Amino acid sequence: MTRKKLAIITSHPIQYNAPWFKLLAQSKLVQPKIFYTWSQAGGGAKYDPDFGKEIEWDIPLLEGYEYIFVKNIAAEPGTHHFKGLVNPTLNKEVEEWQPDAILVFGWSFDSHLRCLRYFHKKLPVLFRGDSTLLDETPGIKRQLRRLFLKWVYRHVDYALSVGSHNKDYFRKHGLREEQLIDAPHAIDNDRFMEPEEQYRREALAWRDRLGISGDDLVLLFAGKLESKKNPFFLMELAGRVGSPRLKIIITGNGILENSLKQAALPDSRIHFIDFQNQLQMPVVYRLGDVFILPSEGPGETWGLAVNEAMASGCAVMMSQKAGGSIDLVRDNGLVFGTAEAGKCASFLEELAADRGKLAAMKAASRKIILTFSFEHIVTAIEALLCR
Repeated sequence: MTRKKLAIITSHPIQYNAPWFKLLAQSKLVQPKIFYTWSQAGGGAKYDPDFGKEIEWDIPLLEGYEYIFVKNIAAEPGTHHFKGLVNPTLNKEVEEWQPDAILVFGWSFDSHLRCLRYFHKKLPVLFRGDSTLLDETPGIKRQLRRLFLKWVYRHVDYALSVGSHNKDYFRKHGLREEQLIDAPHAIDNDRFMEPEEQYRREALAWRDRLGISGDDLVLLFAGKLESKKNPFFLMELAGRVGSPRLKIIITGNGILENSLKQAALPDSRIHFIDFQNQLQMPVVYRLGDVFILPSEGPGETWGLAVNEAMASGCAVMMSQKAGGSIDLVRDNGLVFGTAEAGKCASFLEELAADRGKLAAMKAASRKIILTFSFEHIVTAIEALLCR
């Protein structure tokens, strides 16, 4: 059988996509080629204003698959606004490759929307985005946006939905059930799970350097220290749980870093760790017993750090404002509202007193996360293109 050629249009290399692009390239059924539309992102470290430093990932993002950076002529290049990706030659370059189908990541860039419209009814158009309805507010703006989005999604034949809230979003904007393909948000589970013994040994040594004992219950946050992530929620929990056995580790940098550290000064149970790159993150997650994502939005469409924490064996606490909470959290943790600090404190006290329950939740996390895999995404694409 001849492999189906799939042109994938996305902005720039991302650590959550590159591994499954590589896996898809190994398929006997599908031949992908990635068309990156933010050409300025093609070289080296980039300053991240949210982290407040230059970031260059320490895992390869451009290996194992065919790709091209399409020239972007935007006056202000980037993914922070609609006119940040302007690629006059994109549709021509895609067409010259003669794909059997295209997959577009996100519509909210000039070139991506033009691509959807250009190939509509010429080729099967697949779409991937992780928007939800969680941050919607009633009013005329919502009604107008609904009308606009229904028009956008009329140019899409199939949507690769990342989870339940994302599916609801697509349904609300006109896509039918048969157009929705399950392709859940995933991370490289294998990389975070193994080598378990080495990761665990390094984490225990790190905990020892921080003065954290085996009897302590460690609550871990990892991410950008920004308002959306709501890291001050951990300060509130520290105030509600008086036990010296509770330790809190906050990993990351960002605009709220100094004010968080100032607020934490009176509490020696709270530890801060700078941003850690990808190769170190499996160890970081093993510093914690419970991983928390207290996001209050807007824009926390999933929460992929929770996937990573689950693969690393953490129980989880996840805000209901994070899009992935409805799918990821079952018997492995707690879903909470950001006004429910008391409920969260009780949960932590319960786990501190019942280590058997904590161990069961950790095991459940690893079992659940196996169904959120790159293999699932690749299999879904193969099945769709080879119908």
